[in-house]
Amino acid sequence: MNGAAHKRTFAALAAMVAVGGAVAGCGSSTSASGKDTGTNPLVYAAFNPFSGPDASFGPEEMAGCIPAAAAVQAAGGILNHKQVSCKAVDSRGDPADAVPAAESLIATTGGLQGIIGPSSDEATATVPLFNRAHIPMVGDTGQAAFDHSNFQYFFRITAPDDAVGYAMALYAHDKGYTRAVGVFGADISSQGTAPTAAAGFRHLGGTIMMQKVPLDQASYRTEVLQVAAYKPQVVFTEADPQTDGTYMAELRQLYHLIPIIGTNGTNQPPWFKAVGGAIGSNNLLTYYAGAQPYAPLTGASYQEWRKELAAVSTKVPQPVAQWETDSYSMSYWDTVNLMALAAEMAKSTNPQVFTPYIVKVTTPKPGAVIVHNFAEGKQALLAGKQIQYIGAVGPITFDQWRNSPGQFEVVKADTALTPIVTYTAQQVQAAR
Repeated sequence: MNGAAHKRTFAALAAMVAVGGAVAGCGSSTSASGKDTGTNPLVYAAFNPFSGPDASFGPEEMAGCIPAAAAVQAAGGILNHKQVSCKAVDSRGDPADAVPAAESLIATTGGLQGIIGPSSDEATATVPLFNRAHIPMVGDTGQAAFDHSNFQYFFRITAPDDAVGYAMALYAHDKGYTRAVGVFGADISSQGTAPTAAAGFRHLGGTIMMQKVPLDQASYRTEVLQVAAYKPQVVFTEADPQTDGTYMAELRQLYHLIPIIGTNGTNQPPWFKAVGGAIGSNNLLTYYAGAQPYAPLTGASYQEWRKELAAVSTKVPQPVAQWETDSYSMSYWDTVNLMALAAEMAKSTNPQVFTPYIVKVTTPKPGAVIVHNFAEGKQALLAGKQIQYIGAVGPITFDQWRNSPGQFEVVKADTALTPIVTYTAQQVQAAR
């Protein structure tokens, strides 16, 4: 996932293995006939920061994984594997910590089916490790380096950072702004969107001054005074809650509030709390707009997502209402469904066998049954039918690099993340 998040410690979550008991057992067993005969528990790992500046990423993943794993288990599991669970693995948002965490996950987790993640913070360092271990991953990294990835076990069903940056620029242009400042944290994750937000705005005829700010400083007076002298009409931003809270408070004091266009890393409760507390919650509602991947909040798949989320509402990170409209949490729910259905279709829980079926699960086919959750897909497959999975994020259309970017939306800073405008991928592409 892109962006910064509130610095919280989710120690309980980081240790949690939800839905179906402790992780144990070996990998799947295969008979001489090639049939999967194993009964061991299966595990999906949420590999993201659960601590550090981007600590909200991990709980957001668990909010998608837990409902999906519970529903897979309620539908009888995958083949003969009746226990299905989620495992939280804290990358700490730092490659130095993420590499040993990934190596430990690979070495010690029996029945590991796949990875939800990694994020932009640790993807460059850990994707090669998971790929070499033949473990499929649906990354929430937005880094452009994975736009044309040669990693055969890497997939992505959310928009890359560069596309989000262009969406931000397009929205600013459509609002009539011609003079902007970009305020982006100096961390890897925050910097992912900065280049294309700037390039897109310039391409559309605007001028922009860019600032790369160190995180969590006591004051940004020097930077804000530079902005005041530049006199921008709008600010593009991505930084952790503390950084943007301090910065926006001083911007209000030394210049004045101007419209804020944030990345999808800013539309999290911790960021809203910090920045709303710094400039006033009513001002945040008035001035803020955030760009994020679009997920339709209608249709059968969305209703299934909400139903399965409600069924485990006491087991997912709070607040539950936030996850109902969180396109990233929805994509993590889709991720588990994709991998589980791929294993059912391949008749194997061996990731080396079922990974190619992840694309097949979503590909339109003549006579295919449209399915909206794991239970529907399993039932159709057992009946000998072809399926096409439509996700909570909408239709998933993988390109040759296993990316499915989809559409984009700009949302308000309210609990429901109410959409302001929606753009097609083609519209955003025109801002390049």
